[in-house]
Formats: sequence, structure tokens, C-alpha cells
Amino acid sequence: MDLFEKLNKLKEEGTEKIKQADTQKKLDEIRVNLVGRKGQLTEILHSMKEVEASQRPKVGQKVNQLRDYFQETFDKAKEKMTQAVIARRLEEEKIDVTLPGRKGHVGSMHPINIILDDLESFFIGMGYKVVQGPEIETDHYCFEMMNLPKDHPARDMQATFYIDEENLLRTQTSGDQARVLEKHDFSKGPLKMVGPGKVYRRDDDDATHSHQFQQMEGLVIDKNVTMSDLKGTLEMITKHMFGQDRKTRLRPSYFPFTEPSVEMDVSCFNCDGKGCPICKFTGWIEVLGAGMVHPNVLRNAGVDPEVYGGFAFGVGLDRFAILKYGINDIRDFYTNDVRFLAQFRKEED
Repeated sequence: MDLFEKLNKLKEEGTEKIKQADTQKKLDEIRVNLVGRKGQLTEILHSMKEVEASQRPKVGQKVNQLRDYFQETFDKAKEKMTQAVIARRLEEEKIDVTLPGRKGHVGSMHPINIILDDLESFFIGMGYKVVQGPEIETDHYCFEMMNLPKDHPARDMQATFYIDEENLLRTQTSGDQARVLEKHDFSKGPLKMVGPGKVYRRDDDDATHSHQFQQMEGLVIDKNVTMSDLKGTLEMITKHMFGQDRKTRLRPSYFPFTEPSVEMDVSCFNCDGKGCPICKFTGWIEVLGAGMVHPNVLRNAGVDPEVYGGFAFGVGLDRFAILKYGINDIRDFYTNDVRFLAQFRKEED
């Protein structure tokens, strides 16, 4: 049998095998057997030395034509097989569009984000601007600008994680206030801002403590700002968050960046001030710290304390969420238990 006869027979047999293939795997096996590197068509090419020199171009042309034919036939068979699979899946997986729809799983906002969004909207409505600064802060802005020089003993209350001697994970969002205060143009009006964000302290995590938590600090600077302005603002914050019937009180405290400094308590919303385990039978619950901005803080930012004054306050968003929603363990905020988070899902109207 000469090579032309072999090629014609190979074409007939190969075409029949391709037609009979019913899976992609079988089709690939046939392709390798016919046109692979060790396939039948390659073997015929290797036997070209047996052909007379005058016939070799014709045999070579016939081999190339056959290779192209097989490739085209394989492509058509593969496409036909793919379409058959798609048609079968469409038949098996067709959907009855008359059936009622299935509700997808809808997530819920994190309770801290609920508090954050609520407070941001509240302060924007009062004319404050919201400012966010870096979580990796410099010692200069985190401490020194806040009247906490390097040898100040109050730094021990805010032990944090240092990156190097001058950079650290911020212990408070006060650095945002210092940056804005340095650049604010008081000829255009007073400064009213809040700075929310994550802060860090070196602490052992338990039910009531965490090495990281969310904070929102506020700052108001203008002429003739008084303690009564601070008290009124704090009362508005706590009544907005915990109810208009809450009573409030201020207690003397100490913060290096304010003078005088105060802690604010609200009447216990569980016992209405009568005394219970939640308020440790005092009738009051501590909610935030505040005070009048220390003159040194103003001087550090290039503001004349003889002309301008103001107040600052710090709100722990985690603490507000714990008090508002009656959460027993602060670790629930970051363990990502969907059963806990699902409690805060808003129902559809």
C-alpha cells in the first residue's frame, strides 16, 4: 500500500472515529492518535524517505491537507459536543419563572458603625465637620501637641504600640484635632470638628477591655466659648443617644489636654437612677470625658489662648454601643459571629 492509499484510509477511519466519540476525553484521545507528535499522520511523514523524490511534494501537500481537515473536523465535533452539553444543562436546570422569588441573605450593619453613622449625622447637623487622620501617628501629634511631653507621667495611662521612636499606633484621635487646629483660619469662622477612628492601647483583652477600640473626639474653638457651652453640647449628645429623659451630671477629672476636665455620667437607663447591678447601685453610668482646651494645646498649634478658647470631648463608640444595646462582652464586636451581628439587622418596611 502506497502512502496516498494510507492517507485516504486514515482519513476515512479517522472521520468515523471522530463521529463516534461521545465525550471530550475520547475526542482528545483520537486527536492525539491521529495528529499528535507520535500519531499516525506523523508516522507517515517519517516514512517520506521511501517515496520517490518527485512524489515527495505531492505527499507533503496531501499530509498538510489531511492535518487541516482533521483539525477542522475536531473543532466542529468539539463545538457540537459543547452545544449538546449546554442544551442538556439548560433542559435540566431550567427555571420556572412563575415560582415566587427567593429572598437572598441580607447582611446587617455592625453595631459600632450604626453608632458612628448616627453620631456623624448628628454632629454634621450641628455644623461640625468630620475629619479622619492616620492610624499610624507621630509622637509629636499624638502626645506633644496635646500637652504631653516625653517625660510626662500621664503617658503611662496611654501605653501604646510603637513602630519606632517617633511613630506609633495612635492612642487617641487627638492628632486629627492638632493637625486641623494648626491650619484653621479663624477669620473664616470658628472651628467645629469631630474625628472618628480606631485607636490602640496596650491592654489585655477581656470582656471589658480591648487593645483596639473606636473613638470619636470633638473639638470646638472660638472666642468666648464657656463651660456652659460644653455642658449643653454633652447633654445633647447623651440625650440623643440614650433618650431625652436621661439626667446628666459632670464630675471633676483630669486630662493633660483640658483644664478644667470633667467626666459625664447619665442616669442609669436600666433602673432610672434608683440603683442596680448595671450602674453598681450608684444610679449613674459614666459615658465620656471632656473639658476646656488647655492653653498649652492652643499655643502648640499657634493659637493665642488669650483670644480663643474652646472645649474638647471624647466618645468611646464601643462603650456607647455596649450601653445602648446591652452588650456584655466587648470581644463580640470583633469575633464576627453572625448570630450576634444579625440582631442589628433592620427589618424591611
